Amino acid sequence: MRFGIRVNLGQFLLQLLQVLLVGMTIGMMRTVVPALAETEFGVPRNSFMLLVAFVVAFGFVKGAMNFVAGRIAEEMGRRRVLLLGWLAAMPIPALIYFATSWSWVVFATVLLGINQGLAWSMTQTAKLDFTRADQRGLVIGLNEFSGYLGVALAGVTTGYLASVLGPRQGLFWFGAVVIGLATVLAWHSVVETLPWAQDEVKRHAHPEAHELRPRYPTRVSLRPSTREMFALMSWRDSRMVALCQAGLVEKFVDALVWAIWPVYLHQRGVSLPHIGWIVGVYGFTWGAAQFFTGKLSDRLGRHLLNSWGMWVCGAGVALMPLGDGPVWWTVSAAISGLGMAMLYPNLSAAVADIAHPSWRASAIGIYRFWRDTGYGIGALGLGVAATLGGRLENAFWFVAGAMALSGLALYRWGEETHPRLNPAQ
Repeated sequence: MRFGIRVNLGQFLLQLLQVLLVGMTIGMMRTVVPALAETEFGVPRNSFMLLVAFVVAFGFVKGAMNFVAGRIAEEMGRRRVLLLGWLAAMPIPALIYFATSWSWVVFATVLLGINQGLAWSMTQTAKLDFTRADQRGLVIGLNEFSGYLGVALAGVTTGYLASVLGPRQGLFWFGAVVIGLATVLAWHSVVETLPWAQDEVKRHAHPEAHELRPRYPTRVSLRPSTREMFALMSWRDSRMVALCQAGLVEKFVDALVWAIWPVYLHQRGVSLPHIGWIVGVYGFTWGAAQFFTGKLSDRLGRHLLNSWGMWVCGAGVALMPLGDGPVWWTVSAAISGLGMAMLYPNLSAAVADIAHPSWRASAIGIYRFWRDTGYGIGALGLGVAATLGGRLENAFWFVAGAMALSGLALYRWGEETHPRLNPAQ
């Protein structure tokens, strides 16, 4: 087996296209659906808990499917799990088109959570299988750049399509094309990458492979059980705990962007296309900057980028309700996106650094379980904060405070994971 981006460039580009389409699938639900929850889907005004219900459903389902995807990918392989993810997404456009109530939207986001948990996890795991350890920050940065570029593009495109074709028809045709294309490509063009991971396990057994050996957690079986893996990631290894809690809390920001930002901006008279652009700036900045921050972490390390990313992102969130007008909202969205770009690929890269190749997919799956469960927990927190205060602004303060505290916890409990900068003794 040959490892590296260059020698596997064809499959690398195919996997980037897959994650772009995964991002477009979730992106089509992030501008039009929440902004028109009241007028199109019957959600009463100021029903904050009902409004965030679809994000809560998405978060808990996606978190669980990340956990499942990591475990079954060790046995079934990455490609089959990817295909299952696309099969789960097929009914989504029709459910939105024929929706008679908000409950249809909630059910569609349950299927979306299954799709995202299976498909996005596998695009990341597959690329890590056939690339080198010194490329992980770049690989995950490119993966998340492509995915969140898709999210941003879909948000802007569906905003315009909703204005031209109507919200239901625009979302239907956009979703049908994206999901259909992704399924065909996954079936005919993507190859199975599990053999690369198995070959890496064999290479780690040779003494010469130990020169830049990462600081793997100690007292872990070569093929740990699900219970052992969950305990390791959730409370036994302080570094993994620090990374998992940071991943969970940073999803509060994305829950806010998804459920609250479009409503907040719509109530201030911003049109759907302009909402798409403001929210899109967050996604575009996040996506584009990851192209550089992932590679930067391969040179300078992950730990400080992750900690500062939490604080910068939280500052951007706090700025939005403090001012008024499209320019102010766009700048605050860009700051939030920049902070997210600093932390998002590098939290995953840090997990991959100290996860043994024999159980790396499981470790990434459990990290992603905790991270994306943050959608559900964060959305519940947003609903409670907005309901208790009677104002959407309270949701912004809740998220900004959580990001500040989580960044402190990550800085205190975590450590540098890059094997070149902090190798095993």
